[in-house]
Order: sequence, then structure tokens, then C-alpha cells
Amino acid sequence: MNAVSFALRNDIAQTCAGDGEMDALHILPLRLLPFKNDKIGRARMIKNNQLTGVLEVYASRETGSGQVPIDRLPEYYNIANPLSDPDMQILMKLGPLPSYDVYSLRRSLRGLGIQVNQHDALKLSDDMNRALAGYMTRFTVPLLQQVYGDDAADIQRFEDLVGMFRDPDPRKALARLRVMAEKLDIAVEQIPKFLEDYGDIFLSLSYYQHCLDQLKPMLDGFVVGMNDMRSYQKVKSNPRLMTELERLEKTIAGLVTFLKRMFQDFAVRSRDMWDNLSAAKFRHVKEVIEGAQTTVGGVLCGLTVKMNAWNQRFPNPKVGGPSAREEFLLSEFKPGLASVIAIARGQGDVVGLA
Repeated sequence: MNAVSFALRNDIAQTCAGDGEMDALHILPLRLLPFKNDKIGRARMIKNNQLTGVLEVYASRETGSGQVPIDRLPEYYNIANPLSDPDMQILMKLGPLPSYDVYSLRRSLRGLGIQVNQHDALKLSDDMNRALAGYMTRFTVPLLQQVYGDDAADIQRFEDLVGMFRDPDPRKALARLRVMAEKLDIAVEQIPKFLEDYGDIFLSLSYYQHCLDQLKPMLDGFVVGMNDMRSYQKVKSNPRLMTELERLEKTIAGLVTFLKRMFQDFAVRSRDMWDNLSAAKFRHVKEVIEGAQTTVGGVLCGLTVKMNAWNQRFPNPKVGGPSAREEFLLSEFKPGLASVIAIARGQGDVVGLA
């Protein structure tokens, strides 16, 4: 039997905001990692509709997606001793990761002891960075106001802040560095590292918030589709199915509520940090946000994959009757949701998740 499973996917290389692989929550280009088998290195790991990590060996809008489950890779690549094969050892670690977004991936790869060919490749694309500029303003402006007050009125982007220290006038640039260093109670030479960490940590929050915002139209469409499904007499007369539909809707709503509460907590902590800003306060907020990246990324990845799958299968109310929707919900939509719930529950009690 052919080890490759075929999946018709209209979202080939789709991300939360573009076609850049590194911008995606559910795609990991394996060229970033030190695989000995060049064929594996040319493939990518993706989360399929059931949220299982599989190897995608080819993909196009015309042919769909060729996916190989990890346990079938030895057959596909003629690997004689999979338990001792270094490539298989890496892949078996990557498969269960909850998300392949760059921020949670950095932490996961460090924790797993997996080297990266190019560390600077684990970053968002330029297009995504531009898309996040508006989100970053809410984090850039408070920092500037804390440090420079009214002098920061013309600074709107984080890049503008960094540019202040590259002033053609060395004395002016040094004066600004000293002001920030004094405000943060750190040495002048520590300012570049602080700005790098500050920009990265709040860019991660901007990215996650952006991905959640991008889900809203699909989440709204899912609610409409489920309501429409319940209007069919065939569905209304099936108590088991009605209960299942209610449980699935509550699960999705609970996961969205969980993410919103996480973002609210980050916002509160950030506002507290900007009240008498110090490097120590920032370090604490940084640790909290970094510690939550795997959780937030995992829940967002699960929701994104599920909503993409639903939206592609049923793009409008006229597509698919109750039988087709029931089959899809039970065979493709429901599988894997338990793992997303477990990720969220790892952060504490979560209301609405069964």
C-alpha cells in the first residue's frame, strides 16, 4: 500500500495572514533542521485536519497535499532501522508539538535539544511584520512615553525607536541611550539587548492577537453553519447528534474565550509594567509571556486548522447537507480537539471546555 495519503486542500501554504511558511501556525519547513536525508529536508511537517503532525511531501492547488504519517516514513523513505535513525528521532519529536509557530517552536526545539541550521530563520516574514505594525503601536507608544515623554510624539513604530539611537549626531544618540538606561536602571551597553527582547516579546503577542483576529470571520461562519444544521428535521430528531453539536460549539467558544482571557491578562501585566517601568518588571512580564507561548500557540494552531478545514469544506450555507456535515464533524472536526483542550487546561481551569 502506498504510504502517502492524499488530502485535497485548498489552503496549501495558507497561513494566518499570507503565504509565508514561517508565518503559519501549522507548517514547519524541515529545511530549517539538520536532516541527513535531503528528501526529508525538502518536505515540511504540517498539522492535518485531525491535528496530527504529518510529513507533507508535495503540495499544490491542482494536486492537493500528499501526506505521510510519521509511522509510515520508514516505508516511504526506505529507512531500515527507524528507532536508531537520527532523522526519524527528530521527526518523532516534532510530530506531537502543539504548534509550529516560530515563537513556541523556538522554545520547543531548545527543550528537545534539536539544532537549527539557521537561527535567524526562525522569524516572521517581512510581510507579516508589516501586517503587525498597527498591533505593535500599543506596545511601542507606552514605552516611548515612559522614557521620553512628549519628545516621543513623532515615534509610531518600533523601528523608529531603534532609529533614535542611530542618530547622525553621536552626542544626541548617546544622550538618548543614557536617558533610557537611567529609566530602566541598566547599563547603556545593555540597551540594545533590552530593545531586542522587548521588540520580540511584544511582536509575539501582536502575532498571536493577529491570528485570533483573522479567525473571527470563520468562527462566525461556523456558528451560522451549526445553527443552520440544527434547523433540519433529521438533525432535530436525533438527540445524540444535537448533544454532540452543542458540545462541539461550546468547545470552540470555550477555547476562544480562553485565548481572550490570556490576552487580557497579558494586557494587565503590560500596563502594570509601564507604571514605573524598570528592566526587572520587563523581565518578569517577559518570563510570563514566554512561558505561555506554547499554550497560546497550541490553542491557536488547533483553532486555525479546524476553522480552515470547516471553511474549505463548507464555504457557504448552500454547500453540504446535514449528512455531509455530520460526517465531517465526527470524522475530521472532532478528532484532535481533546488535545487542544488539554493544552488549555494545562494553564488552569477553563470554563466551557468539556
